Amino acid sequence: MAAGNQVFATPDAARSFNDDLDVIREMGIQVVGEEEAQALPEEVARLELRDFDFPAIANAFARFGVSLDDLTAVAVAVFDHGDAPPNYSDRQFRFDYIEERIEANSQLSTFAFKGGEIPSIMTRLQAVANSAQDIDAPLVVMDTAPAAVLGASLDNTVRQRERVVITNIGNFHTLAFRLGSSGVEGVFEHHTGMLNQAKLEQLIEALADGTLRHEDVFADHGHGAQINHKQPLTIIEDGFGAVVTGPRRAMMRGSELQPYFATPFGDMMLAGCYGLLAGVAGVLPEISEPIRASLQGEGGSGTPPWELDS
Repeated sequence: MAAGNQVFATPDAARSFNDDLDVIREMGIQVVGEEEAQALPEEVARLELRDFDFPAIANAFARFGVSLDDLTAVAVAVFDHGDAPPNYSDRQFRFDYIEERIEANSQLSTFAFKGGEIPSIMTRLQAVANSAQDIDAPLVVMDTAPAAVLGASLDNTVRQRERVVITNIGNFHTLAFRLGSSGVEGVFEHHTGMLNQAKLEQLIEALADGTLRHEDVFADHGHGAQINHKQPLTIIEDGFGAVVTGPRRAMMRGSELQPYFATPFGDMMLAGCYGLLAGVAGVLPEISEPIRASLQGEGGSGTPPWELDS
């Protein structure tokens, strides 16, 4: 909300810029309560932004004759740094969260939650849930990068490997998982803008052979690393090496690690969507069977879930 040179924001809106409201006030923004915001003069321009605006989405689909009135579930993925305490590193805080999730459940679906079970520290995930109060269907939210890695693991070529390193090279963050039969064997997260091909190759190799150290990644202004399975992994096997997905995957083009660019169900751009769907199967057991049947190919090789009965 703005009037002249004055800018107002409710606490929830302000936290979309920074979870520390004192920082917001130092930016010259006046933080006001919901009732105060409603009482501001009509000439104050009001702007509402949401990570998830279901009415707008439903309206767009309706214009093409598609109704969203009878949904089985709704799934949304966003990247969430979490609400770090004052004077605590945002980078360390997010990696603490990643470690805690893997310790709770070594499967990548551990990063997916029902709308009412989101950890309180994950404020952006919670903001999505708060925007979805009027939806008459179960809501599942998930972190974007694990969703992309989970989706890449559904590629028919990738799933032939018992152990594999999959890296999601995002616009701002790069997250890599070493996966085995028991789930996550290791992980690192770094900032994409601070990486080049050579550095990323070194990180992936160290993740694979088990020598990657948290303190080294963190000291390089990344988030961190964890190795919880000491047996080294051979990266290049069966004609390809590290599996890669994400919008900046071209960083690995021509790499000596012989990257395989995953195309689950024939479309690498939908890797995150397929992973999100797999996450839904992990937290909503009442609908998990048909989702898994399709994702595992029981509806036909390479059959997307929505074509299961065709």
